[in-house]
Amino acid sequence: MSGGELQRVAIARTASQDADIYYFDEPSSYLDVRQRMNMAKLIRRIAEDKPVLVVEHDLATLDFLADRIHVFYGVPGVFGVVSKPYSVLNGINIFLNGYIKEDNVRIRKPITFEHSLKPDVKTKKVVVEFGVIEKSFGSFSLLVEPGQIYKEHIIGVFGANGLGKTTFAKILAGVVKPEKGNISKNIKISYKPQYISSSFDGTVAELLTTVKDPYSIEFKSEFLEPLDIVRLLEKSVSTLSGGELQRVAIALCLAREADVYLLDEPSAYLDIDQRLAVAKLLSDHITRTGTSACVIDHDLLFLSYLSDHAMVFTGEPGKHGHASSMPLSQGFNQFLKDVGITFRQDPETKRPRANKPGSQKDMEQKEKGNYFSVS
Repeated sequence: MSGGELQRVAIARTASQDADIYYFDEPSSYLDVRQRMNMAKLIRRIAEDKPVLVVEHDLATLDFLADRIHVFYGVPGVFGVVSKPYSVLNGINIFLNGYIKEDNVRIRKPITFEHSLKPDVKTKKVVVEFGVIEKSFGSFSLLVEPGQIYKEHIIGVFGANGLGKTTFAKILAGVVKPEKGNISKNIKISYKPQYISSSFDGTVAELLTTVKDPYSIEFKSEFLEPLDIVRLLEKSVSTLSGGELQRVAIALCLAREADVYLLDEPSAYLDIDQRLAVAKLLSDHITRTGTSACVIDHDLLFLSYLSDHAMVFTGEPGKHGHASSMPLSQGFNQFLKDVGITFRQDPETKRPRANKPGSQKDMEQKEKGNYFSVS
């Protein structure tokens, strides 16, 4: 079973139990946006009769399903503190602002989304072009409309699981050959796959040595420190947690010399601080090296934070997928319309907030056809 299938089975098994309290730990991992919304609706139904505790790093999902928020802060592996309960709006904004007034504690620098949904600018050089691409696997078929990848641009890739996003990434990487269509020229690709193997027999430092010297000052400042990997260097790769392995895989991907970096679900197993650190690292790396990137992910805040352009996959999962490139704001709007949910911008942090289904704001935006409302 895939990670998403295993996750849904685990959620169903937990929800089917007769319990006094229900506990879900990171239930959104490996689920696409539609599946995350369905999961949230299920948890809210359970919460009508029983108390439910959810640990979650996808703030858009948490915004959608939670009634109250506790902020956890401290030093990982050393100590942790649990705040008093807050409303969903105040709790998430306090977490992003990094200051808990009641405890007079600064837990980090403020995180804002001022640069979310950057304007679509096509003044950069085209790195690679592709015409219509077709690929079939058994009963599944994928059709990709013509598109371009621009220098110093990050393409956010949206779509449900099973629509061919990973297949398209493998076609770009040259791992899979399409039946029709081709890439305009040979480009060097660095690819971080969706599922990461921990079978390397050695330490993190030994694994990183296969691409760069992990003890160099440059590598430390560019990758190890932003991704908090320094303390992992002497650990065996086989003992790493999911989040640790993810950060090491991202460092490996970005440390290779390439024209285009392909990252498949890089936010999986990362907390919100780590996700935004990855987004900043990737943006800085693309600008510094004059390269490009494609990022496949289901965390909409993460994608809005780093993307310059969108590629939206639609269709019927497991049967057929259709992909089109478009400006980022149009991509968000089309994707959310297909899912049937609306987002608005929080005036304080500028983050995208999910509207509660059937709320006045939700109905107003749907009536206007504006599923992603930002100022």
